[in-house]
Amino acid sequence: MKQTDRKNEENIVRQYMRYLKLERNYSQNTLAAYRNDLGHLLRYCHQEEHDPLQLRLEDLQHFAATLHELGIGPTSQARILSGVRSFYRWLQLDGYIDDDPTELLESPRLGEHLPEVLTTEEVDQLIASIDLSRAEGQRNRAIIEVLFSCGLRVSELTHLRLSDLFLDDGFLRVLGKGSKERLVPISHRAIHELQLWFLDRNLMQVKPGEEDYVFLNRRGAHLTRTMILIMVKRQAQEAGIKKTISPHTLRHSFATALLEGGADLRVIQAMLGHEDIGTTEIYTHIDTTTLREEILQHHPRNKQGSEKA
Repeated sequence: MKQTDRKNEENIVRQYMRYLKLERNYSQNTLAAYRNDLGHLLRYCHQEEHDPLQLRLEDLQHFAATLHELGIGPTSQARILSGVRSFYRWLQLDGYIDDDPTELLESPRLGEHLPEVLTTEEVDQLIASIDLSRAEGQRNRAIIEVLFSCGLRVSELTHLRLSDLFLDDGFLRVLGKGSKERLVPISHRAIHELQLWFLDRNLMQVKPGEEDYVFLNRRGAHLTRTMILIMVKRQAQEAGIKKTISPHTLRHSFATALLEGGADLRVIQAMLGHEDIGTTEIYTHIDTTTLREEILQHHPRNKQGSEKA
């Protein structure tokens, strides 16, 4: 590309990143991911001497094929192409191009990996296995109960503050992705576990600047994602749960329990803080899988067939 074209391209990219930061309110990590995805496309354009504003569907299909040739896996390919689609939607929105060439661009097919979920009985088993004689015992009970009762992301839990709790009204204020706030109902049981944790927390020496965080470590500082991940995995082992679980498993379990209880998908979307209903729809697949297993196990026709066999 000519030097003037490169300067124009750099200016467009800056404008796009400013849009993602100011209009979409994306975090620095998300911005870096989008910039990295766009970098794959721009390198392709430089190598092939294409103008990004002049790409056609055929060019983008060839670009997608080069990702496979570079050894990039299907999941990463799909993420990169999603970032490219976002870029071209913005180009069309801002009048740089008339038509979006990515409208018919397909992503690689991914195998359907349904997230692991725990039943309510397994969550109770997990909580019951916690040794309350340990200094962190009641804190860990409260963490697991809040994750399951409210469906929080682990990052939302680590940043949860006392000023976000409206326990008399039965709500939490959660700061989710893109710094978007939402109100999430909290169960009476989770409130009870929190109140017991506060009895221990009030006896702690809290580090300056950490006073408003709900969950603290032994040194009086707020917990990290890694600390909670290690705790949940260790607790699952102690509870004898064979499933491979993480803090996110409790979020999946929350959503699945809501769906099985008859909650509307839009309600679940709001509770989870999903921007796109498509993200929430994975729980319909989980519910369908569970339903199929129940039918195969309990329907009289299936019982009859298994007896004949």
